[in-house]
Amino acid sequence: MTEVINQNIPSEAGETQELNKFQKALQAFCGWFGYGIYGRNSSKKRKKIFFDIITYIILLAGAFTMVYPLWWMFAASFATNDMVLLETVWWPSSTVSEVFSAFYNYSESFTVLDRMWNVELSLLRSILNTLIYSLVPVTIGVIVSAAAAFAFAKLDFKGKNFVFFYCLAAIMVPFPSIMIAQYCFYDSLNWVDGPLAMIIPGCFGAILTAFFIRQYLYGLPTAIIEAAKIDGAGYWRIFWTFIIPLAKPAIMAQFILSFMGSWNNFLAPQLFVRANEWKPLTIAVSEISSSGKINPQPITMAASVIAIVPILVLFAIFQKTIIGSIMMTGSKE
Repeated sequence: MTEVINQNIPSEAGETQELNKFQKALQAFCGWFGYGIYGRNSSKKRKKIFFDIITYIILLAGAFTMVYPLWWMFAASFATNDMVLLETVWWPSSTVSEVFSAFYNYSESFTVLDRMWNVELSLLRSILNTLIYSLVPVTIGVIVSAAAAFAFAKLDFKGKNFVFFYCLAAIMVPFPSIMIAQYCFYDSLNWVDGPLAMIIPGCFGAILTAFFIRQYLYGLPTAIIEAAKIDGAGYWRIFWTFIIPLAKPAIMAQFILSFMGSWNNFLAPQLFVRANEWKPLTIAVSEISSSGKINPQPITMAASVIAIVPILVLFAIFQKTIIGSIMMTGSKE
C-alpha cells in the first residue's frame, strides 16, 4: 500500500504547503478508506466502511435532535419552582436529592386545575375525556372508512371514480378555512356545551383513512369476493367476514394513527368545547401554564409527560404494524 501521510503537498503555484497535525491525520484517515491523492489502492470494502461511518454519524445526529426535546421535557418535569427552564439547555441544575426526593410537580399537576376549573379531579377527568374523544369516534369512524374503502376498491357502480375524487378534493380544504362555519353549525345544535361536537362528526369516518385502506384492498384478490357472492353472501357479510380479517393490518394501523391524532388534537376542542368538565388533556396542559403560579413551567412539563407517555407506549408496541401497512398501501392487484 502506498504511503498515506505526506509531509508536504504541492500547491497550484508549484510551492509546497506544510500540513498541520490535524490535516495529516485527516489525510491519512481518508486515504486509508480510498479517498484523497493517496487512496487509489484502497479496497471497495474500506470505501463501504467509510460511507457506513458517515451514515451512522448522520443518523445519530438526527436521533439526538429528535430525542433531546423529550429528554429535556422529562428533565424539566423534575425541576424546582425557582428555576427558569427557558434558560436551561441541558438537565436542570439541581442536586440529585432535589430532583428525585419527591414527584412534587406531578402531584401538583393533578390538583392545580381543580381550583381553576372548579371541577374535582380535573386532570383525571380530562384524561377520561381524551379517551372518549379518541376511542369512540375513531373506532366507529375507522369501520365506516373501511366500508367506504371496500366499496371504492372492490365494487363497481356508476360514478365511483367521480365520487372518490370528489371526496379526495375535501382533503385539500384546510380546517382553519371551515372552522368558523363548523362552530356556527355545532352551536346551532347546542353541541359546543358538551362532548357531542368532538364525538359525532368523527363517527362518519375520514376520507384519508378510507384512501389508505382502499390502496391496501387493491392488493387483495377479487376472486375471494366473487366466490363469496356465488355462495350467496351479501356485501355486508363479505365485508365483515372477509374484508375486515384480511385488511386487519391496514385497519389497525389507521386506527392507531387516528387515535394518536385525536389524542393530540388541540385546536378542535379549543373551539368546540366550552364546559370545563368536558375539556380534554391537551387543553388541561395548556391551561396549567396560566394557573397563576410564580413558575408554572415545571408543573406544565410534568403534565406534558403524563400526556405523551401513552402515545409513546402505543407507538412503540405497534410501530411494525404501522410501517408495514404504509409500505403495502402502494401495492396493486
